[in-house]
Amino acid sequence: MRSVREIAEEIVDREGGYTNDPDDPGGATNHGVTIHTMRRLGLDLDGDGAVTEADVRRLSRDRAVDIFLRHYFEAPGIAGLPEVLQASVFDMQVNAGANAVKILQRLLCDMGLKVAVDGVIGPQTARAAAEAAALAPGHLADAYGIARRNYYFRLADRRPASRKYARRRDGGKGGWIARAEEFISPRYHMTEAEFRARVASWD
Repeated sequence: MRSVREIAEEIVDREGGYTNDPDDPGGATNHGVTIHTMRRLGLDLDGDGAVTEADVRRLSRDRAVDIFLRHYFEAPGIAGLPEVLQASVFDMQVNAGANAVKILQRLLCDMGLKVAVDGVIGPQTARAAAEAAALAPGHLADAYGIARRNYYFRLADRRPASRKYARRRDGGKGGWIARAEEFISPRYHMTEAEFRARVASWD
C-alpha cells in the first residue's frame, strides 16, 4: 500500500519540471506547482518582494511534494474519501483544483446519491462516497477515472488550444488521457481506434 507521500511524489514525477506554455492557463509551472499557487501561498523564494517566474524555477521537488500534501490532499479533506478513490482524486485535485471533487460529486449524483456539486468534501460527500464504495467496491475507482477522462475530452472539445494536451501530434492519446487512464483498469482503457474516433471532430 502506497503512503500519501509516495502518491504525492508520483504526482510530482508525473507533472515534470519547469514549463511555461502560453496555452496553459496555469502559466509558469514547476513540478506541477503553478505561479498562481505560489502567489496565493506567498512563496517569494528569492526574497525580492514579488513571486515571479524566477521563484517558480527555484521551487524544489521536495517543497512541491509538501505543497501538494498540505494544500491539495489535507486541506480539501481527501483523507475523508474511501481509500480506493484517494490517489485519483488527489491527482486530479493537483491537475484541476475543485473540479476534481465536482467530478466525483456528479458521479455520485448519477449513482442516485444525494450530494451537492460544490467542489467541497463535507460530511455529505464523504458519506455518499463511502456508500458508493460499498455498493460498487470494484468499480468506483474505474467510474471516477472514466469521468475524469470524459472531463478532459469535454474541456478539449470546448477549447481547441487545449487539445494538444489530450491528443499527441501523431494522433495518439495525449498526456491528459494517459493520466486519467493510469487510474482506470486496463479493460476500460480506450483502444487507439476508439480514441481516434472520439477526437475525429477536432480535425
